[in-house]
Amino acid sequence: MTKSLLFKVNYGWELRMNFEIRKKRNNTKVKEFVKDIKKTYEKAKAVLRKSQEKMKKYIYRNRKKVIKYKVRDRVLLSTKNLMWQMRNRETKKLIEKL
Repeated sequence: MTKSLLFKVNYGWELRMNFEIRKKRNNTKVKEFVKDIKKTYEKAKAVLRKSQEKMKKYIYRNRKKVIKYKVRDRVLLSTKNLMWQMRNRETKKLIEKL
């Protein structure tokens, strides 16, 4: 690589423009802007993390421990929301509860 513009390679002299393409400048305003953006991003991440911890606390407050059942364990079941198949559907109150 020659690290020069194709115009210079072809014609042997620099293309005159209002700015230098290859010069690396020390742009302090750009660096300050990037630094401010990074600070804002870190603050937003901290606020998000804090709100997530708060939500997690409230979610787990009402959560019950999971009970693991094994085969042959005896449990009590409610028949409150079960629909039984009956011959006479008008007499639901006479269903025998198990």
